Parts: sequence; C-alpha cells; structure tokens
Amino acid sequence: AERLRARVDEITALESFATGVPIGQTSGLGLIVHGAFALAAAQISAGLLRADRDGVEVHHLPWGPALCLVPWNAPAPMAAHKAASALAAGCPVVLKVSEYAPYGTQALAEVLGEVLPPGVFQLVMGDARTGARLAEDPRIRAVSFTGGLAGGRAVAAACAGALRPAQLELGGNNPLVVLPDADTGAAAQAAAELLTSLNGQWCRALGRLIVPRPRLDELVAAVGERLAALRAGDPLDRGTEYGPLVHSAHLARVRAATAQAGGRATAYGDMPGQGNYLAPTLITGADLADEIFGPVAAVVPYDSEEEAVALANATPYGLEGYVFGADEERALAVARRVRAGEVKVNGSSVMSLHLFTPRPAWGLSGLVDEGTAETIRFFTGTRVVGVERAP
Repeated sequence: AERLRARVDEITALESFATGVPIGQTSGLGLIVHGAFALAAAQISAGLLRADRDGVEVHHLPWGPALCLVPWNAPAPMAAHKAASALAAGCPVVLKVSEYAPYGTQALAEVLGEVLPPGVFQLVMGDARTGARLAEDPRIRAVSFTGGLAGGRAVAAACAGALRPAQLELGGNNPLVVLPDADTGAAAQAAAELLTSLNGQWCRALGRLIVPRPRLDELVAAVGERLAALRAGDPLDRGTEYGPLVHSAHLARVRAATAQAGGRATAYGDMPGQGNYLAPTLITGADLADEIFGPVAAVVPYDSEEEAVALANATPYGLEGYVFGADEERALAVARRVRAGEVKVNGSSVMSLHLFTPRPAWGLSGLVDEGTAETIRFFTGTRVVGVERAP
C-alpha cells in the first residue's frame, strides 16, 4: 500500500490518458489503488479468514491460482481491489487488463513485481481471446471478472465444466426513481452526475430516469440545464468535467444503440470538434431494455408509486437503484421494493453506501457478492477441523 501510494498520481494520470475520464475523477478513484491493499491487510490482521466456533476450527483457505479480469473504464482501481483480495486470501494472481487501457495497471504491476516474490503476481496483456484462454486453463482455480454480459457468460461457461468459482459483475440498466415530493434541483443534479461520471461508462450509471408524469418537462429541463453546463475537454486538464468516450468503436456502438432505442433523443452541451466526444443525451418517448454503457438515459413517466416500482424492476438487470424524495421514510419504503443489489436514497456517489457492506448483483447484473470482505472470502474455500465430542 505504501509503495503504491507514492505512485498514485502517476497511475491516475495514466488512467485519464487511456480512458478519457477526467483526472479529477480518476484521482478520487485512485485512493482505491493503495487503499485496497491497506484494507486487505487490516482485515487479515483482524482474523477475517478464521471463524472458529466453540473449539471447532473454521479456516478460510486459498483456492489456488486466481484469475482477475478487469475492464477499461476504471482498470487500476478494480485491478487493485481484486489483486489485493486474492493475495490476502493466499492466492497467486494472474491479472489480465483490457487492451484499451493497460497503462495505469502496468504501473501497479511494476510495484507488485518489486515487492512480491517472483510468480506470486503476473500481469498479462491481451484482448478477449487472451482472457478466454486464461479462463479455460485448468491451472486457474477461481475467476473474478468485471465486464459485459457476453464476457461474463463466456467466463461462466469456462468455469462450469470444472465447477470452479466465478465472481461476475456485469453492469446494469439502473433506475433513478424521482418521487412526487423530490426537490427538483437535487434530483436533477443526481441524474446529471449519474449520467456523466466516468463519461457515462460505468456499471452503476443512470440508465432510466423514472419521473412523475406531471413533472416530466420540469425535470428534463432541469437535468438538461446541468448537462449543458458541464465543461467538456482534455481529460488531463484539472478543469475538465466531462471527457471523450474510450475509443471510436465504442462511440459508434453508443450512437447506434441510441438511434435504435426509438423516441426522441436530445443531446446537451458543446463538445470539442475532435476526439470521441458524445454529448450527454436524454431519450423521451421510449424506454431502454438494455444498458447502453454510455452517457445516454431514457426518461420514463409514471402515474402512481406502484407503477414507478414496476418500471424500476422492469429489466432483467439488478445492480444499482436510486430513489429521490423529500420524505426520507417514504423514499426508503420505495427503495426496499427496488430489485437491485444496492439502492441509494437521495445519493448519487460512485462509492458504495458503506465501506463494509456487500456489493451484490441481481439477475443479469452478476453472480456472487463483491465487497471489502466478500471478495477476499470469494478466493477461499472453507475447511472445518475439530475433535468430535459427545453431546
């Protein structure tokens, strides 16, 4: 952790260079790069891998060589979380980073290579075919994957034959339910942040803005005003609030998905003339069945609270949900009915509600909880040892 702390500024700059995410955002996420190792060390020291009961020993033991597969949107922080967790569990790690954004993770790997014995941690470069080859290798005993649905299904299939554990986080088509009493400014600011953090390319981004029908025009105007005010530009400029998409092929995919969604797409803000920039976009008159993974969201009206909850739960995904309302108890009651791993009331941070709560995924959003403790335990099997006593 200490060695990584000394290089975190370099790593976050490399992340912005590769991904297009403004450095103001990668710097915040950069705390995870060294913090993940400090947290893992603290948990091991506190006895996370022992859970004895009345003289019976309960050991959480490493499965063996672990494969960690990370995507391109925040690669170094995700690599740090997975690698720190696997190493803390006692597993040697093979890490495969996305070919689109390897640079920050390469710097992380250099530090681990200096600190750890040879072979305990290995970084592999390559595309999806490389990841598939690693996932199929019988020497790998557990796989932790963050990425898209197609990739997650391929990893699950590769692990199924040998019944190897697979941890999958696959994104979501996340709803934000605005209740009738919600403050316009707060709801609009949250929607704009959820739509544009990491340039809209993150698993917990806004997919569907669910609003009271009488307030539709008011809320769309308020969100659009905030989107139009964002400063788009060079991601390495500290003043930039919104950057380009990761590469031209992804830009083309997002544009195509937006065109296929139907309805009326309205883009907000002035974008630079060169680069893979896409103005944040709201779609009215249509819903989104699937995640676009870009700065595009549908605005869907409702007439009753029951309908709002039904709309929030109307996709096969279930990663994150958001509810905004002035009456916090009512908002919490609605949040408890949203089918998602985590539901935030009156919040829109990229961070979890609590450092030590799980990060679950429902439906097509994934398999097996992630978390500060949960990911370490994922890389372990349990062995119970003791002397049997007479009742």
